[in-house]
Amino acid sequence: MNLNPRPSVAVIILNYNGQHWLSEFLAGVVEHSQAWASVWVADNGSTDESFKVVEKQGQAKWLDLGKNYGFAQGYNIAIERIEADYVVLLNSDVEIKSPWLPPLISFMESNLDYAACQPKIKAQREPHFFEYAGASGGYIDAVGFPYCRGRVFYTTEEDLGQYDSITDIHWASGCCLFIRRKAYLESGGLDGDFFAHMEEIDLCWRLLAQGFRLAAVPESVVYHVGGGTLSQSAPKKTYLNVRNNLIMLAKNLPAGRLALILPFRLFLDGLGSLRFLKEKGGIAHILAVVKAHWAFYALLPSTLKKRKAIAQKRADFLSPFLLVKRYFLEGRKTFVQLHSSKN
Repeated sequence: MNLNPRPSVAVIILNYNGQHWLSEFLAGVVEHSQAWASVWVADNGSTDESFKVVEKQGQAKWLDLGKNYGFAQGYNIAIERIEADYVVLLNSDVEIKSPWLPPLISFMESNLDYAACQPKIKAQREPHFFEYAGASGGYIDAVGFPYCRGRVFYTTEEDLGQYDSITDIHWASGCCLFIRRKAYLESGGLDGDFFAHMEEIDLCWRLLAQGFRLAAVPESVVYHVGGGTLSQSAPKKTYLNVRNNLIMLAKNLPAGRLALILPFRLFLDGLGSLRFLKEKGGIAHILAVVKAHWAFYALLPSTLKKRKAIAQKRADFLSPFLLVKRYFLEGRKTFVQLHSSKN
């Protein structure tokens, strides 16, 4: 007889003018979650009719945050207010087609040294393929570039069951992040200065530094549209990704490695921005990279203060290779190819 009480779980959808996505996906989230969790919509000061969608649905709970705090701070406030053993950060443009929480709950309850996990994330519009934002678990290369089991830079793999094993990862996607609420709060949560993008990777880096582990649990599957809040083609997305990745490195890398890696990363950012010349509106993206670098410098004093407040034993888990070299120069386009033993 199992005497352990069922843990409490809160699925939290952070919403900002996401009426369309809530209309399309909220009912499915509630249908396939309510036996194991409460479902909340935490609203970042929306001006559309999101509340009416939630009210009509009837079983999801509404938390009005009052204004747009961004992804990071919005979730921090919501998680402070919503009590549960576990919280799930779930994007509003995620479709749930079947019960997805039991494998995640079971794994976390059986593995107390893990702070967080994620399901397999597939493309909602092309469900045979992995989705860009997380796929089957995230990793970080030697200079801070993120990639996934199932997605490397611009290559997204077809899901053929090749990444169906439970495995340790470097970061779990903020698109669908299942995490112990206590670990979230004690680690400081998401960095509000990030506003959006890379904030979950920064959080996961801190969790690993504290001795926790992270996992992908592919038995659980969700379907993500992607770009539901900010399009992949938006210069602002480029700006946030570049700026926040640099902030993450400055916060978390040991001093010696940071001194070596940061100048190289700044160079790679500049070199990589030239690819935008081939794209429509590319100049706006190049300017976004430049603005991101200047914003990083402006935030450096506050970033270094945060750095002093967290542990410094943090680079050992990074993949020991340069992703740009293996992907662009050696033609290794898949996760398996990246991690193969060939020289």
